[in-house]
Amino acid sequence: MRLALTIALPSIGNMVFVSIFMVLVFGAGNGLLYDGDTGYHIRTGEEILKHWRVPAHDIFSAHLPPLKWTAHEWLSEIILAAVHKVSGLTGIVIFFALLLAATHWLLYFILTQKSANLTLVITTTFLATATSSSHWLARPHVFSLLFTMVCYHLLDRFQYGNRATLHYLPILMIFWVNLHGGYFFGLVLICLYFGGNLLSSFFSSPQVSKEHQKKAKTLFAYLILTVTACGINPLGFEILLFPLKLTSNRFLMDRVIEFLSPNFHEALPFKYMLLATIGALALSRAPLNLIESGLILLLSYMALYSARYMSLFAIIVAPLLLKSGESAIGNLPAQVGRFLQTRNRNLAAIDKKVRGYVWPIAATLLVIGLGLGGSLQFTFDEKRFPVAAVKFLNRELITGNMFNNDEFGDYIIFSAWPKYRVFMDGRSDMYGEKLGSAYFQVANLQPGWKEVFARNDISWVIFDTKSALTAALNGDGDWRPIYSDEVATIFVKKIADHAPLLAKYPAIELTIAK
Repeated sequence: MRLALTIALPSIGNMVFVSIFMVLVFGAGNGLLYDGDTGYHIRTGEEILKHWRVPAHDIFSAHLPPLKWTAHEWLSEIILAAVHKVSGLTGIVIFFALLLAATHWLLYFILTQKSANLTLVITTTFLATATSSSHWLARPHVFSLLFTMVCYHLLDRFQYGNRATLHYLPILMIFWVNLHGGYFFGLVLICLYFGGNLLSSFFSSPQVSKEHQKKAKTLFAYLILTVTACGINPLGFEILLFPLKLTSNRFLMDRVIEFLSPNFHEALPFKYMLLATIGALALSRAPLNLIESGLILLLSYMALYSARYMSLFAIIVAPLLLKSGESAIGNLPAQVGRFLQTRNRNLAAIDKKVRGYVWPIAATLLVIGLGLGGSLQFTFDEKRFPVAAVKFLNRELITGNMFNNDEFGDYIIFSAWPKYRVFMDGRSDMYGEKLGSAYFQVANLQPGWKEVFARNDISWVIFDTKSALTAALNGDGDWRPIYSDEVATIFVKKIADHAPLLAKYPAIELTIAK
């Protein structure tokens, strides 16, 4: 009976996995499909599997000649396409929910290796998970989150546990560089550990200095091996320039929403984790070493600079917050300290007795069964994406060049390509400043927006119904709306090619949501 209970009852780690997984599946659900980029990633993967080559030029837009395209996430896209072929968008959501749950279970496991204070470990895990959740989407960057966690763990075990773990890094990088551009942060982590050891060797006692020198040499050797491993991809070593070009592009950094700084006027878990870290460091009696200080400074800067890095901040800073928090507890009144120790001791005693994995396995099998059986279904939200409008497009045939809302572009690629080709989608790095500026010029009705239409021979438009552009076109005698719902409106230009459509839809009123 006792053995059965030990196996059946969930440990805290099990509950971390199951709770995140279940919240993502039954709570967030379509939230993982909040970004339409998932759609074009699936179609890209299908094209790679169909032709057995990674595209070097754009295949989804109407721009000619085709734009040069760095499809650096090709391996992720193949995985997405394979999952989608078997189980559709529902399978995509379940797959990424599992990946995110596993990543943050690994974070909890790593924290338990660093501290016996389970109460503090649980609190830190919860805060880090809430902070990380701001960028949980069914997109390739989730692979990068997991690989960052693994890379960080391997470096930590080498640095503080004297374990021979670095030989896994080149192998890890071969996969990572083909999954997502976040591989570059893995190289940054290795450089930071190398630099920390090198600097420490100059300011330590002779014996300690030798140890830091030895570690610095080993890290440098594996840095070379890992950079070499980055060359094993369709672009070769050219891939090393891609993240640098992207992050140095001020036009993109200043205009793409996820690259902008966090909005602290919102209820943002990141700001609470940042404040908790500052407070713990102020009260802690355990100083951080050069590597730890470098990690906190770097990740704080990255997360404050761009909201998309808040997830990285969460998983990298969590162990350091735990360390400082554990030391800071020593400054609490003795009575409070004894109370926390007693509660932690009792919690640890209970958790030690349950080691089964029944709950994670059962939860995973249940969700997969519901998904394959059709009882659980996920799709793109019809209140956010032009689902009905694209169904209309697929029933009709509108000729000529399209101008579209960029957030609609990814969904149009997913649901209406190759019948229709977009003007703009989520691949902002590919379109660059020239086309990006033209897009914003039209979307914001800046002077010369009609000239952009003329230069690109735009003869029809699909844009969000409540936009300024839609209002402007609705009052323009050269354009007529032929479809409108609360999300999207479709306009066609009054030209001979569109005569049949104009005759079929003589008077359409815009549908404005109240």
